Amino acid sequence: MTQTEDTAKLVRWLADIEAIKQLKHTYCGYCDAGYDADGIASLFTEDAVWDGGPMGTHNGREAIRTFFQGSSKRVPFALHMVVNPIIRVDGDTATGSWYLWQPMVYALPEGEHAYWMSARYDDRYRRTPQGWQFERVAITLKVLAPYEKGFAANRIDDVYGRRKP
Repeated sequence: MTQTEDTAKLVRWLADIEAIKQLKHTYCGYCDAGYDADGIASLFTEDAVWDGGPMGTHNGREAIRTFFQGSSKRVPFALHMVVNPIIRVDGDTATGSWYLWQPMVYALPEGEHAYWMSARYDDRYRRTPQGWQFERVAITLKVLAPYEKGFAANRIDDVYGRRKP
């Protein structure tokens, strides 16, 4: 391989990683802007999976859109801060892991409550004619604790079991 080919390969790899970072940051921005369901759904492949663990698994772009349409009622405030990306590109597919730190407000039956949330995202991406898109987003919850109590004694609060249907 020539130096020019090596340089072109490196530039392509760096551009792919930056595009994937921008995809993730766009996703977080849509979440923080009232969970823009159409915007979020546009970032996923048609056959994508969004696996939120205790928040449920949603298969396909339309199921993902439907889930996020009601999210701002459940979570009227969220600020997604994603850090420490590890992205591996392999041709037209890639994987990535990120850590999430998120102050948020849950709308529970007894009223709105501030929470701390921490999680790990494990994503799969696919290059499409529209650019890089999510093929799978999987969230592993590490902390979901009431702001007032902190997370030392109560790492994961059961907000899902207390919700009215």
